[in-house]
Amino acid sequence: MKFRDKAEGRSAFIRARKVEARYAAQLRKIARHVGDIVKAFSPDDPLLSSKVGEALRRYGDIIGGWAEATAKRMVEDVASRDKAAWMEVSRRMGRGLRQEIETAPTGRVMRERLDEQVSLIKSIPLDAAQRVRDLANEAIVQGRRSNYIAEEIMKSGDVAKSRANMIARTEVSRTATELTRARAEHVGSTHFMWVTAGDSDVRHDHKILDGKVFAWDDPPIADLRSGTKALPGCIWNCRCFASPIIPDD
Repeated sequence: MKFRDKAEGRSAFIRARKVEARYAAQLRKIARHVGDIVKAFSPDDPLLSSKVGEALRRYGDIIGGWAEATAKRMVEDVASRDKAAWMEVSRRMGRGLRQEIETAPTGRVMRERLDEQVSLIKSIPLDAAQRVRDLANEAIVQGRRSNYIAEEIMKSGDVAKSRANMIARTEVSRTATELTRARAEHVGSTHFMWVTAGDSDVRHDHKILDGKVFAWDDPPIADLRSGTKALPGCIWNCRCFASPIIPDD
């Protein structure tokens, strides 16, 4: 079994930063519209929470077509990058991998990722609506002042923007990893090397995984606090990626 070094893996399977940036920009459009919806209501309206919540839920219900088109472009862009990375690997290693790469069963992964993205995009306004509902309940249970609740409701656009950025960062990386895994296992790979972004922003839990080898079907603990196991790029805000280990035969 040939172990590829981190430098080689970094050059081929590096994160799709441009795809992530485009996807984040699209999702922030949803967040901005969430903010616009909220700002259309007066903070002094005694029915603010119910009116805002209903408007956000309606918005979440009507963006399905846009969400699917946006998600489809992201998934296809990541798939194209992953395929190009594998072609680079096949040339570099002098192996007859091209036909196997071409026939890898990536369609199922792409469909699954597309469906998941549509749900996540629609969740941005729907989660904002739930947050408004929770704030209203908080006012009742904890006796919060109405002006405090109104101020928090008016922050919904900023909260939605943070969620949009997190979704883009996590889901582009997750999609890349799942597609890489599908092709890797198709050509006989059972293990991968964990590779970090290699900068000061890498979380401590992932620094200790950098350069180590794991099985695709037995990922390591990627968050020590919660004990969550995950492949590189498949946990919130993870910028790491998997460098496949390809068998010699």
